[in-house]
Amino acid sequence: MSLSELVRRRPPVVTPGEAAPPAPVPTRKIGWRVRLKRDRSLLLMVTPAILLLGVFAYVPMLGNVIAWQDYSPYTGFLHSQFVGWANFERVFTNPAFLNAVENTLVITAFQLVFFFPIPIFLALLLNSVITPRTRTTIQSIVYLPHFFSWVLVVTVFQQIFGGAGLINQTLRDHGLGSGFDMMTNPDTFLILITMQSVWKDAGWGIIIFLAALSTVPPEQYEAAAVDGASRWRRMWHVSLPALRPVIILLLILRLGDALTVGFEQLILQRGAVGADVSEVIDTYVYYQGVVYGDWSFAAAAGLVKGVVSLALVLGANKLAHVFGESGVYKRA
Repeated sequence: MSLSELVRRRPPVVTPGEAAPPAPVPTRKIGWRVRLKRDRSLLLMVTPAILLLGVFAYVPMLGNVIAWQDYSPYTGFLHSQFVGWANFERVFTNPAFLNAVENTLVITAFQLVFFFPIPIFLALLLNSVITPRTRTTIQSIVYLPHFFSWVLVVTVFQQIFGGAGLINQTLRDHGLGSGFDMMTNPDTFLILITMQSVWKDAGWGIIIFLAALSTVPPEQYEAAAVDGASRWRRMWHVSLPALRPVIILLLILRLGDALTVGFEQLILQRGAVGADVSEVIDTYVYYQGVVYGDWSFAAAAGLVKGVVSLALVLGANKLAHVFGESGVYKRA
């Protein structure tokens, strides 16, 4: 018998006056046949979702092979010419693609700084300041735009901030000029799309954070109040720590989706402000592949985006582990 086995089998040392630790309960490993029989109902219910995911998500991923081909839809990927890494070389040397990457990163960073904290602040405000009935009413109102399509959202903003919109008409009626047109101004486009995103999706974030705050026991707030903590200190020391796991999880997902900043929202307004400020990776891939028919180049660009997004998710999840959070998945 080895020394390590002797150490493991050595009985634990118990000091005088200390209760002996409980003996370990032996566990039996359950075979896969037993688990399959036990969970057959759950597996049967999840089978349709797995089939749909496989057919419509994973099987189409085989089409990425055209990124290494000079693909033509008339010959198919089985008979298209293999060109190796030529399409990827075109991707990394194309100025238009690099401009789309720059716009994507700028929009993501701007919205991460100015849009991401807004639902957190509103959730804290609704949870600690307003009465439950008023909270429910406001929550329902701000959540409603989440169900609107981007066509409707852009139309509403056009009627308010456009050249013939409400603000411009009011300025004209009062003789204050009529040069206000935020919808076609490239200099304010970044602010415009952030305002649209806040109006449409802030309510969804509020619900998520309020659900996390509802798990905080009221005794923690009462104990903090007894210790003399003000309302803002209770928010800082009780509410925010409760939101920390949710904030980190959503931040990881946000970083993983950093290169996807709203295809429909931007393509609807691309013609009004120009491609220089509104072209992102998704719209660029759409125009190159669907409109111009350069399928292989578009596939290569989309594949680069997918690999970078995966790296961002893994990196952000690793950073969450460093700070002691679970992230998207736990370490083995």
